[in-house]
Amino acid sequence: MKDAPPHKSGSSAPGRSSGSLTHLDAGGDATMVDVEHKDVTARRAVARGVLRCSSRAFALLTGDANPKGDVQQVARVAGIMAGKRTGELIPLCHILPGASVSVQIEPDATLPGLRATATATIAGRTGVEMEALTAVSVALLTAYDMLKAVDRGMRIESVELVEKAGGRSGEWQRDEGAGKE
Repeated sequence: MKDAPPHKSGSSAPGRSSGSLTHLDAGGDATMVDVEHKDVTARRAVARGVLRCSSRAFALLTGDANPKGDVQQVARVAGIMAGKRTGELIPLCHILPGASVSVQIEPDATLPGLRATATATIAGRTGVEMEALTAVSVALLTAYDMLKAVDRGMRIESVELVEKAGGRSGEWQRDEGAGKE
């Protein structure tokens, strides 16, 4: 099997990019990454995403008139719950007892829509990037579900890892200029 070229977006610890996929064994079969011999370190990841909606849906999002309830609070709790269950949702992702997940939901009239940011932390042997990404994704999907009766044309966009810290690879932050034209 041919090695995939390393993907770089932002900065990384020196010497970290090995150019190989960690969830494939030597024969190319999917496998769980063995983290048993990795050091326990403080780890943190932040992800974000956007839900764009109509002005009518935005009015329901920011007001008290949504018959399904407080969209922002339900989406926040759904994101936290999903982040805690990431290992059950994503094949080959470790279950991380003790991981902490927080989600912030902010309405943004300039979209119109909302911005979701999730932060996941743990003292462990593996990172929490997938927990943060899952939390943001489910928070935005939940808001979509609560507003879809008014606007089925909503778009979930730009779900991305913003930063991570801890472990062998050290700190990484998204280069805000990368990928922009």
